[in-house]
Amino acid sequence: MITQTTLRPGQKGTKRLAKKYGERLVCVRYRYDQATGRRYTTVELIEEEIERHQAATIDSKQDSPGNQERLGVRIGYEETELRDKVKAAGGIWRPRYKLWELPYQDVVALGLESRVVGAAPTES
Repeated sequence: MITQTTLRPGQKGTKRLAKKYGERLVCVRYRYDQATGRRYTTVELIEEEIERHQAATIDSKQDSPGNQERLGVRIGYEETELRDKVKAAGGIWRPRYKLWELPYQDVVALGLESRVVGAAPTES
């Protein structure tokens, strides 16, 4: 299948779906199957919206300057489960340095202290 058109809510071709799904609608895609000659309309929706660090704001130590520091963490290519956890925590991949960048509190929460290489390099 080929995705030919991706439309944002409010654009021509999305009004009926925007009315149906409301604020949850992210985009509408028109996909074409060349083998059958069919067109498919697909929608991308927001399923759930939650605040990322609800429990973290309770701890007063979270506001200290040392906890705001971003650290470089080394994760092996084959460690896909750990890599997925780091991504879910908001980790940023820095390909130039082959490091994942995470805030200090996330490094501690995931138990990655032994993998810290140092302060995360700044990207310019």
